[in-house]
Amino acid sequence: MTMDPIVTILIIVVLAVIALSVFLSFFPIMLWISALASGVRVGIITLVAMRLRRVVPSRIVNPLIKASKAGLGLTINQLESHFLAGGNVDRVVNALIAAQRANIELVFERAAAIDLAGRDVLQAVQMSVNPRVIETPIVAAVAKDGIEVKVKARVTVRANIERLVGGAGEETIIARVGEGIVTTVGSSNSHKDVLENPDMISRTVLGKGLDAGTAFEILSIDIADVDVGKNIGAHLQTEQAEADKRIAQAKAEERRAMAVAQEQEMKARVVEMRARVVESESQVPLAMADALKSGKLGVLDYMNMKNIEADTQMRSSIGKPDVTSSDKE
Repeated sequence: MTMDPIVTILIIVVLAVIALSVFLSFFPIMLWISALASGVRVGIITLVAMRLRRVVPSRIVNPLIKASKAGLGLTINQLESHFLAGGNVDRVVNALIAAQRANIELVFERAAAIDLAGRDVLQAVQMSVNPRVIETPIVAAVAKDGIEVKVKARVTVRANIERLVGGAGEETIIARVGEGIVTTVGSSNSHKDVLENPDMISRTVLGKGLDAGTAFEILSIDIADVDVGKNIGAHLQTEQAEADKRIAQAKAEERRAMAVAQEQEMKARVVEMRARVVESESQVPLAMADALKSGKLGVLDYMNMKNIEADTQMRSSIGKPDVTSSDKE
């Protein structure tokens, strides 16, 4: 059974398209032609080798064309090695072109190192040309007179290309400026001095060299807002007085508890002594009986003792005041 010629032609066309697609996927002819038209000599074998090394040729050739047109003099091996290291080749080339146009000294190795360090090298170059303003949060500090002062500053910084690798970021700048504001306000004798001369904060903070070890260069520090907060000194004195009051109350309660304990102890001793007296008095009749029985105490002696006791009770009753009915009323 013979096949229809139209179907045969369609199959041949599909197979040809598939073969051409596979061929172009390994042999980027159009990219090679574009490179040649731009004056960049790249061998087709080199592009095929990139495919085998899992490198996208367009991400290398297109930035190489831009670099060649800008006169940077980069090689394909430099760009490919940076791509294999995980860098952004297009961003690095754009940064080099921007640095060249702005007369900023920047070589490929440093730009690649900045990019691999995780920083945006193109943004850094743009920031070197156009400085950036960093606004600090509200920083609260207390002057020597105890009044709180709230300060908000704007820091104008420029990227330092030489210190982008290993240099501290914006958070360090903000922290150091905040520290300088707290130190300046804290050394002021009165909060009025800060309100009258807010520029002394800028002068003091700028003189500290806060951009040392950072990826930025501080150009200026401008005080955006100064406001008076709470009277921290009075608040602390009030809290101290309240604390002293609590301590005094605790000590008074301690003394009262000790007095109550001593009183209870004295009462216990009195009860104990009374118990001993009662116990001793209960033994007197037994001792007298024993003395009478043994002959150590005579009957006359006993009678004399009774007479003395009766006389003593009579004298005691006479000595007591007579309570009349009118006194009771």
